[in-house]
Amino acid sequence: MDSPDLVGESPPFLSVLRTARLVAASDVTLFIQGESGTGKELLARHVHQQSPRAERPLISVNCAALPETLVESELFGHRKGSFTGADQDYPGRFRAAAGGTLFLDEISELPLSMQAKLLRFLESGECQGLGETSPAVVDVRIVAATNRNIHEMVQKGEFRADLYYRLNVVPLLLPPLRERTGDLPLLLEHFTSRLSQQHGVTPPRYGKPILKVLQRYHWPGNVRELRNLCERLVVLFSDQELEPENLPPEILNPEKTKEQGAGEFVLPAEGIRLDSLERELIVQALSRTGGNRSRAARLLGLTRDTFLYRMRKHGIE
Repeated sequence: MDSPDLVGESPPFLSVLRTARLVAASDVTLFIQGESGTGKELLARHVHQQSPRAERPLISVNCAALPETLVESELFGHRKGSFTGADQDYPGRFRAAAGGTLFLDEISELPLSMQAKLLRFLESGECQGLGETSPAVVDVRIVAATNRNIHEMVQKGEFRADLYYRLNVVPLLLPPLRERTGDLPLLLEHFTSRLSQQHGVTPPRYGKPILKVLQRYHWPGNVRELRNLCERLVVLFSDQELEPENLPPEILNPEKTKEQGAGEFVLPAEGIRLDSLERELIVQALSRTGGNRSRAARLLGLTRDTFLYRMRKHGIE
């Protein structure tokens, strides 16, 4: 069964899809790269559905959302009593995916210590949870994904080179929507039809003027952004002929929106306390990411090491 949202006819997109279908029958490790919103998880599901493992579990894990103190336990499991709060045995995500596929999204956010343990699993198939005296062999196919420049991370020492080469057996690079704008009419028709049925309304209609605006737009959120726009238009403009003015301002006038967003912060006449501001931004970033330090660092445009240094500097635990 094909994934219903993998829609497109552009050569770069079809090339990725052909490669994915070709390797689905094997157990080779796949590494999906692409910007946020390009459909990496959809492609992982498609590979699983096309594989001999289709009747077995597909377990998806967002590595960036795992609390750093519980990453090992979540992935590899633990025995009761192996740490404070471990009041029962927990098999972990690897064992939960036994016989099937484990999709590791945002794998670039795994701590280096867990990268080493993942590499060991890829090389031996052995899974050893916290508190276990010996490893168990688990049959799991790994599909990993990231939206970051992993090669650059390797050069900076933020991602293990040996793990990168072990994952990158068959790389799949999903093109951003701005490089496949010829697929826009197909995607618009697909999402609008499906979402209209979902909401029980008559779909809106897209004329040439609005299509021209949509094909000029750079789509930073990629296919996910387009899908969300379609849902908005379906709900607000059911059974209407859409005009460009029905679009949100960031799509209708992207350059103007960008200019308005530039330089938003204005230094107050009385000045600021830079240390206090930095501390507050770190606290807010941690709050927004649920305490995930890697994601918080990215929100502030810092490397993880620099972020940890500044946390220590301000006494933030």
